[in-house]
Amino acid sequence: MQPVTLANKISLLFAGIIALAFSSTYFYVVPQLQQRLEDQSLVAIGAAGERTVGDLRQLIDGLERDLTDGVVLRNTIVDPVRRVADRSGATVTLYSVDRGVGGAPDLNVIADSLRPVLEVTVGGDTALRAATAEETVQGIGTNGGERVAQSAVSLLSRSKEVEWVVLYSRSLDEVAGAVAVVRGQILIAGVIAGVIALLGGYAVANALARRVRRLERAAHAVAAGEVIDSLPIDSADELGQLTRTFNDMKDQLERLDRARRDFIANASHELRTPIFSLAGFAELLESEDLDERTRAKFIRQMRDQTDRLRKLAVELLDLSSLDAGSIELHPESVDLSELARTIVSEFEPAADLHRSEVVKQLPVEGVAAWCDPVRVAQIMRILLDNALRHTPAGTPITIAASSSNGHVELSVTDTGSGLDPTNQTRVFDRFFTGDAASGSGLGLAIAKELAERMEASLALDSNPSGTSFRLTLPAA
Repeated sequence: MQPVTLANKISLLFAGIIALAFSSTYFYVVPQLQQRLEDQSLVAIGAAGERTVGDLRQLIDGLERDLTDGVVLRNTIVDPVRRVADRSGATVTLYSVDRGVGGAPDLNVIADSLRPVLEVTVGGDTALRAATAEETVQGIGTNGGERVAQSAVSLLSRSKEVEWVVLYSRSLDEVAGAVAVVRGQILIAGVIAGVIALLGGYAVANALARRVRRLERAAHAVAAGEVIDSLPIDSADELGQLTRTFNDMKDQLERLDRARRDFIANASHELRTPIFSLAGFAELLESEDLDERTRAKFIRQMRDQTDRLRKLAVELLDLSSLDAGSIELHPESVDLSELARTIVSEFEPAADLHRSEVVKQLPVEGVAAWCDPVRVAQIMRILLDNALRHTPAGTPITIAASSSNGHVELSVTDTGSGLDPTNQTRVFDRFFTGDAASGSGLGLAIAKELAERMEASLALDSNPSGTSFRLTLPAA
């Protein structure tokens, strides 16, 4: 079974929304329209009754009160009733009311403007309610199977001996016709809008699907290790942003892949050189012709090579622990000034060898930070080693500490030539080395991740007059 495509889903969704909107309109507007038109018909027929009921009242007052000869009375009144019907634009039926012994009204048809008396249903509901309430009553009723608007007026003769009810009726066929036209137009409009929504939704969804498929093909190519060109960004919408993010991801993966290859080459060199040196020195030490001075020199060089191997192994282990999330932090209140002085003393031999002065701008009263002292000391070592390794001999290096606004800042600054602007955004990338100096390119990446784990930040500020790394920590 073929899966439903994105284009089909979106087009069906559009059509469903249109159908729901028109259904809501249909079931809300049509009943409201019918009710409003019927109410207007009731108001109109009530107004027509108010205009013409006076004529019937005069007619009733002028008639004989003796109803024994009903035929004569009906023949006398039917023409005036028809004239009243013509003026009011409604069918007019005149009833006499007989209260009977119990007082319950009984209606007798006296005249009707359209039909013979015998064909008129005696006691229509609206007329009966008017006789019962002895006031004007309006409502919707039926007449000969059709719905009509009715207004019944209760009247007394001038002598107040005979009670009458005049029923005005007007057909609601025009209302039903108008409602039917609106209902049909809404249905037709709904069908047309649904078709347009289907076609338009399918076209829009197809365009979106093509862009998604392009991203999918590019993602498969990147996953397969292929090198592809950046995808064109042809819009500023969410898919355009996704394409831009994909291009950034692709570039980052390519940089990481290049850095991985460079690291393998560098690591091979870093490992091969001390290992070969150690093997060579070991063979030389086996010679019995070496004097003590030469033997001491070889042992010192072997120690240096061992330190290089140890440093590389420690960096790789730290990186592995950071990736696995297994590094434990033990934050406490730490005097950064005191910690910095301790770390600087460790680097005095290296600084002397580099002919560089490490200037300490550390407050005597101390600067208290909330951090893991072991990890902050590791970051300091990385920054000082980086400054000594990547600056010319004799370059001054400054380490400073200060506090403000609930934060503590430690900076390591050199006055070298600074970093190339294109390398400043990559200096914290793993395996990246900015120049030909030896190193694995892992130190600053480890320092950055350690700072973030302590809810701190490590930032770079570099220009042609020097480079500064700033570690910002929460104050204790």
